[in-house]
Amino acid sequence: MNYSAELKKFVTSQYISSAVRIALAIAIPSVILSYFGVLKEYFLFPLATSFVGLTDMPGPYIRRRNTLILTILCFMFVMGVAGILKDYPIFIYLEILIFGLFFTLIGVYGIRMAAVGGLTLVVFSIFVDGQFFHHHVLMSMAIFLAGAVWFLLVFMVVTNIQPYKLPSQMIGENYLELANFLKIKSKFYLKNQNHNELYREVIAKQVVIKNLQEDTREIVFKTREIVSESTTTSRLLMLMFLNSIDLYEKLMTSENDYSKIHQSFDEEKILDKIHDYLQILANEMTQIGISLQSGIKTQALVNYSENLEQLHHDYFQLRSKNLNPDTMEDFMSLRIVLSRIYEITKDITTMYQVLNQDLSNAKSLSTGLDLNQFAPKSEKLNLKVLSNHISLQSSHFRHAVRLTAALLTGYAISQLSFLGIGHSYWILITTLAIMRPAYSTTKHRNLLRIYGTFSGAITAYFIMIYIENAYALLGIFVLSMVMCFSFLKDRYAWAVFFMTIYIFLSFNFLNPGQVNTIFKDRIIDTIIAGIVIFLCSKFILPVWEHSLNLNLMKRSAMSNYSYFHAVITQLKTGNIPTQEYKMRRKDAIISLANLSDNFQRMLSDPKNQKKKMETVLEFVNTSHLLTAYTASLSQYAHAKKKFTEIDFDRWEQKISNELLQTNAILNQEKWEKIQTNSASIEPEEKELDHLLAERKNKILENEIYDARDPNRITTLTQLTNMRKILILLFDVATQLKKTTELYQTREKQNE
Repeated sequence: MNYSAELKKFVTSQYISSAVRIALAIAIPSVILSYFGVLKEYFLFPLATSFVGLTDMPGPYIRRRNTLILTILCFMFVMGVAGILKDYPIFIYLEILIFGLFFTLIGVYGIRMAAVGGLTLVVFSIFVDGQFFHHHVLMSMAIFLAGAVWFLLVFMVVTNIQPYKLPSQMIGENYLELANFLKIKSKFYLKNQNHNELYREVIAKQVVIKNLQEDTREIVFKTREIVSESTTTSRLLMLMFLNSIDLYEKLMTSENDYSKIHQSFDEEKILDKIHDYLQILANEMTQIGISLQSGIKTQALVNYSENLEQLHHDYFQLRSKNLNPDTMEDFMSLRIVLSRIYEITKDITTMYQVLNQDLSNAKSLSTGLDLNQFAPKSEKLNLKVLSNHISLQSSHFRHAVRLTAALLTGYAISQLSFLGIGHSYWILITTLAIMRPAYSTTKHRNLLRIYGTFSGAITAYFIMIYIENAYALLGIFVLSMVMCFSFLKDRYAWAVFFMTIYIFLSFNFLNPGQVNTIFKDRIIDTIIAGIVIFLCSKFILPVWEHSLNLNLMKRSAMSNYSYFHAVITQLKTGNIPTQEYKMRRKDAIISLANLSDNFQRMLSDPKNQKKKMETVLEFVNTSHLLTAYTASLSQYAHAKKKFTEIDFDRWEQKISNELLQTNAILNQEKWEKIQTNSASIEPEEKELDHLLAERKNKILENEIYDARDPNRITTLTQLTNMRKILILLFDVATQLKKTTELYQTREKQNE
């Protein structure tokens, strides 16, 4: 592992920038208040800052600003209600019921509103029993409001000073994940690899890339500075992001029949050299990603063009030695692999040039696309959308009921006097932090929360026992906040570890000498919350992942068919507009990623809920190959020449029959086409067969010359590879249909 690159990736990431901004927004007023000796009286100020800061999610500036304002209004409302009713226990349960359902259910409007609702419930939990009202209710609300507005001001100032910082970091992160994707793909060229396991890694990484691209789309396509302003930086960032999407497709086109390649070339060293070169390209993508995140120009790590020349030299040497009529098509396949590698190399070279040259005279980098079509869709804020989800058929409503029940149970337990719980709100906060709509995600976060809390509590205990220097403790406090907010999205256990440390230190600043009490309460409350969460998640209106499989399979199958249809139509007629083609590609990739993500979550469900898991896994893997082979075919759809030697009409009929039957089976519709035996449809490609036979005769008669032009791919090589891809597509489409039939058969058996 390149630890230097890993450190640079982390330090330049958006997570660190956001974490530092939140931590400093909390620490600076805390230090000032502490200096004047009033931190304890005005502790609600930095507390409000921290909670408002946590709702600031990546996105367009206007949306982030409006979300922060809405967050502040929600915080003040629940705080005011809690303050008025804190002395009436019967109403507290009613508050939990109403607020729990409402603020969980607003998650139907998207992740951003879900975060607002969740943090609003956290604020409500803190004030629900009146422990944090150190002043009159109105005075406490005023202090809390000041801290919330303080973060809003910090956000507006920092964002206006660096309007392109977040988009640049997000685009850079796309390149970093593409580098990781390429590293996984390179392993297919090594000997004795478990290809099924590698495919699982590929699919899991596709889920990550899909989610990241969706987040970046919202920022890039909906931020005025990026889309509308005629600045060099905005156009450059738009270009780099669109190039990252196209590069992702090119990486997907590198899908091959790896078993056949290894069978043909395992005894040679050429495949190991391909792996090594792909690793070099992945490192260059990482360098580009770090450059975008940091905003600093960069240079290539190595002279990779020399490595590419050597790779081509090795290929031609091997070809000269082993080429014969029997191995001709194998060398054609390997030549196509090198061609794709060459195209990826050209893209990386272009990206370095764009990053480092002076674009001050650039006139336009317009794509000609309707960018709004590519931005993720979000629900409009209207009551009809909300009311439509008030049903047990809605997974959002079931989650709201489940979470509210857990909050009510947790609060009731905290009021049992014989338990002696001193910080009852920790049970509620832990419940809100862990509980998610999916049982598998909740179970996983529950375990991570326990690990992080126990280890963090022990670490904080020894810190407060053995470190007495106030400045050292303050430094640890700020560092813990930064690390907590940095890890909150991707490394939850570490986030909880550092969160526990800074919570312990903050309570120690307010009430010195209470370390034993804090330690005991934190551990007990976490255990109680964990038990409540487990029971509620498993027994109160659970939503198991297998219940979502069928709809996701339908979307993936239909999206794959639409993508294939667009590519084959483009090959036949060239009449598919670029925007329509890219939209279908986007839909196919997103649908596949959603299906894959659902399957990964299903692995954590109870054993009796992992229904038809092997069949679903086969469907996921086959769908992945279908998308990848279609992407491989699409590279020829962009070519300006026509490939009349390929019988695209019959290939389309042959493959489409299988795909349409798959969709019909999934939708339980009758397949009424007369021609359903796709295997009997034989494409007429006599001209291509003649060209192949002619080429083999020339090889046999030593009439093939050693033409070593790495940039030249013969038309025959392209035609041969195209037919191989179409054969693979038909085989995969047939397998997908069989898997679908097996799935539906088992579905009927379970009814």
